[in-house]
Amino acid sequence: MIRRLAGIDEVQAVAWNRLVPADQPALRHEFLSLLESSGAVCPETGWTAAHRVIEDGQGGLRAILPLYEKSHSFGEFVFDFAWADAWHRSGRPYYPKLTAAIPFTPVIGPRLMAAEQSEQAALAEAMESQADGIRFSTAHALFCSDEDAGLLAGRGWIQRDGCRFLWRNRNYRDFDEWLGEMRSKKRKNLRRERRQVHEQGIQFRWREGEQLSSVDWNAFYELYARTYHERMQTPYLPASFFPALARKMPESVVLIEALDSTGTLVAMAFCLRGNRTLYGRHWGSRLALDGLHFETCYHQGIEYCIARGLDYFDPGTQGEHKLLRGFPPVKTRSMHWIPDPALRRAVADFAAAEARQNQVYMAAARAHLPFHREHRPDSPERAP
Repeated sequence: MIRRLAGIDEVQAVAWNRLVPADQPALRHEFLSLLESSGAVCPETGWTAAHRVIEDGQGGLRAILPLYEKSHSFGEFVFDFAWADAWHRSGRPYYPKLTAAIPFTPVIGPRLMAAEQSEQAALAEAMESQADGIRFSTAHALFCSDEDAGLLAGRGWIQRDGCRFLWRNRNYRDFDEWLGEMRSKKRKNLRRERRQVHEQGIQFRWREGEQLSSVDWNAFYELYARTYHERMQTPYLPASFFPALARKMPESVVLIEALDSTGTLVAMAFCLRGNRTLYGRHWGSRLALDGLHFETCYHQGIEYCIARGLDYFDPGTQGEHKLLRGFPPVKTRSMHWIPDPALRRAVADFAAAEARQNQVYMAAARAHLPFHREHRPDSPERAP
């Protein structure tokens, strides 16, 4: 039986997490629950929790779907504002819509999590029946896994391709061995970039959830909020979210801290850690220093993965500057159910043209990777 949850705390964390892959910390019950309890996800912010679960006869969870009723398209990172405008121009409201996603967290992973494919199909059908163009205009599964994309495409959902950049660990002993795969000029440029930061007296340390105090989180939040305020925006996540997450999921929280010669914190990156992947999520700085962002958010993350034996580093969406730092492009997929025939045709044509352009873009991006041709690491078409 499929049941709609008014909030994720209607089911037990252990039951939800049993269906979540070990490399997906942002899909865990604790993460999604804190988004709701902190007020980041609520009707007032445009995110109404509407998760779907399938239970067996004894009330045990068989399938889960993180789902939200959305009154806008912010915080999703797959932009459909033009679609919304077209819908409104036709005299109909685009919002609310249904969105299967992790709020404010563009991480690739499963959205239809189930023991059986038939149960995944049942979750998809539940979204389709709700997104009838009347109650909800459309349904969307963002940054979904290849398995989900294949199942939804078979049901007539429209696929939209995108691109992000992903570092892969090949059992490197240290950062220098990693640099050894690059062409000489590129290797020298990165070493010089790193040296310029360290010559300013900047030192780095990594700290994990159980090592962090409320003082640390206050310092982090000041830097995190600064990045939003500089763009005249309000931070998506409140100050209470981060220390609560570190208490509930200490093994999944990593802070990369940059300190000046006096020991003062000047920059910080917040990451989530799965069993194979480090996910770069947020950063902030009080110091304008060439190379500080790249060192804090990319080079230190690579060093962390090498030291901890992680296979991948996903530093977040967008940014061609990641290419020159050894992050090959990988394809992302989002799936879209649009019941209105006219809008469906227009979006399908748009998505097909965008997919062709994405292929061209990814090929051009690979040509700018800094590696020796004979040592060029695989640049997989898809994320793991």
